This record gives sequence, structure tokens and C-alpha cells, in this order.
Amino acid sequence: MNTKKTLGKQTRRLQRHSLVIAAVVTSLIAAVTAPVANAAGSFPTKPVGTELNLYNWSNYIDPALLTRFTAETGIKVNLGVYDSNASMLAKLEAGARGYDIIVPTDYMVQVMKAKGLLVRINAKAFPNAVNLKKEFKNPYFDMNRWYTVPYLHGTTGFAYLKDKVDPAPTSWKEFYAALPKYTGKTTLFDDKKEVIDSALRATGATPCTSSPTKLQKALDLLKSIKPNLNTLASSGNIGRLSSGASVLLMMYNGATYRAKLANSNVVYVYPSDGMPLWQDNFAIPVGAKNIVNAKIFLNWMMDPKNAAQASIYAGYNNAVSGSDKYLSSAMQNDPAINPTDAQLNHAVAMAPCSTAVNDLYSTLWVSFKG
Repeated sequence: MNTKKTLGKQTRRLQRHSLVIAAVVTSLIAAVTAPVANAAGSFPTKPVGTELNLYNWSNYIDPALLTRFTAETGIKVNLGVYDSNASMLAKLEAGARGYDIIVPTDYMVQVMKAKGLLVRINAKAFPNAVNLKKEFKNPYFDMNRWYTVPYLHGTTGFAYLKDKVDPAPTSWKEFYAALPKYTGKTTLFDDKKEVIDSALRATGATPCTSSPTKLQKALDLLKSIKPNLNTLASSGNIGRLSSGASVLLMMYNGATYRAKLANSNVVYVYPSDGMPLWQDNFAIPVGAKNIVNAKIFLNWMMDPKNAAQASIYAGYNNAVSGSDKYLSSAMQNDPAINPTDAQLNHAVAMAPCSTAVNDLYSTLWVSFKG
């Protein structure tokens, strides 16, 4: 295949969607005061000490990549994991310290910036920042990359086993309608925003609505299918899907790609009634002890070879130019990794809800989980 042509097409699609994203969240950007440049953006020439504490999503970075980083820099990476943006935020807000790098999703970056939880790093001043694709240099949630370095990006839809699920659902409405047919073989994320947003879409509403009627309708739907679930989980779903423990479940596109490597019956769906388009990012939280080493790691991850290894392991695309030459044609041709224009048209930025709506979400989530 023509790799350059394929990735060029994807890049143009992402550029178009980046413009849409920027328009949607202009009001959010205006609320954030641009920081004044200072020495925080300078890049270190050598490590300070030998430790680095990375707090990342579970099963989301290649252990061999961390081993190689240690071999090349002398910095040992201690890895801690979480399974949702909410749990990571709650831990930091509760006063947890000792983490040098975290991996918040785009909307969570916006939330954490507003709460004063992130260190300003001026990532554009890092040597390897020249490798970033144009459409990732000024994202709506962190214009000019003052606080973050892009990691991986993807979508949240659902997946099923085509030899077990019939007829195949194509929307969140059909997904939720099908769950009772496969009792004990279905899974939703243990993630307040992802689940409530999907239920709102399934019932004809849009995410972040403040309408009590629409929120109640989404809650009623979630409560109605709860007995059919085998679990609420944001991690471990690759194994559940590939083994058949779950045959119909909410999934990230990259996790679905990895499950498909073990089971050819796996299918990823871009729901026709909408889905989130997200980007995960590296950031340094306030209270980090090894900021110099963290910057060295962030710069290292913007090297094409290293970004590609992250993509190959996790199953998601990255924001680094030149990484494509390290990716297999099979990976680049899989629709779970590279959606068509029609599929990508169903995706929108996962912008944060207002504080008032987030409180309503919290009330619904507690009611749903019981």
C-alpha cells in the first residue's frame, strides 16, 4: 500500500475535524488566560537522579518501550495505572503526590488546567516538538502546548463478535436495545462521562445536556440494562472480547484492534448517533518531584520511532510525523485504526461539561451504580 498517501488522507481528515473541534469549544478557550513565558519551558541537558514516576492508563504503554528508555537515558520508570480520568483526578485532588507524568484525555486537560493541577512546560520548546503533526500543535484544550505533549488518539464506540451477535448494531440506540439479548455477556465502561454520554445519544439527546427530562431518560435506560451486564470495567476488555467472555461491549478503537489480533470475529463500530473523538496527552502534575526527568521522557516520546512503538503496542495512532514508516500496512488499513471519512463524521470532540452538569452526571452515576 501507499503509506504516505494513506496517512496523508487521515491527516487531512483530522485537520478538518480539528477545525470543527476548535469552533465548538471557542468559548472554553476564551476562558483560559494564556500564560506568560518563563524558564519552565527550557529543556534539560541531562537527568537529575535516576527515577521517574509515570501514572498512566492500564495496559497503555509497552513495557519494552520503558525498558529501552531506561537503557538510553539511565532513568528508571516506575509505572502506576488507573482506569479512568475521573479516578486519576480524584486521586490528585485528594492530595496524592509522587507522580511525575500523568496521561489525561483532552477534556480532562481543560479541567485540570482550570483547577491549577498542571505544571506549565512549553512543549513547543522541546527539541523533538518539530516532529509533531500540524493539527496537533494547537489543540483546543491546550493552545500552543503550554501544558501537554500528545500521546495517542482515538474514539470510543462499541465492539461485538460477529459470530455471536446478530443482527449487528450500528448505533448506541441499537447497542442498548441489544444488550438484554446477551445477558451476562455484555460490558460497559466504569466511566461516568463515557457511559452517560452514550446513553444520552441512545435516547436522542446530546452529551452535557442539563435537561432533567433527558437525563432521567438516559438514567432509566441505564438502569433497565444493568441486570444484563457482566461487569462495569474500563480495563481488561481486550481479553473479555477476544475470549468471548463479553460478546457486545463498549470499547476504545485501539483496544478493539488488539482484541481482533486474537479473534478475527471482532468488529468495531462507529455509532451512527455519535461518538467521542479523544486525544490522550502527557502532562506533569503539580507536586512532581522529577520534573527534569519527566521533560526528558516527554521529548523522547516525540521521536518517531518511540511514538510508533507506543502505537504498535496500544493499537492507536499518534501525533508524530515520520512514525508511519514503522507501522505495518495491516495496522494502517484496519478501520478501527484509520476510519473512513463517513465513519469519522460521527465523531466529535470530547469537551468537558460545565460544573453544574458534571454534578448532575455524578448524581446519575451514583443512582445507576447503586
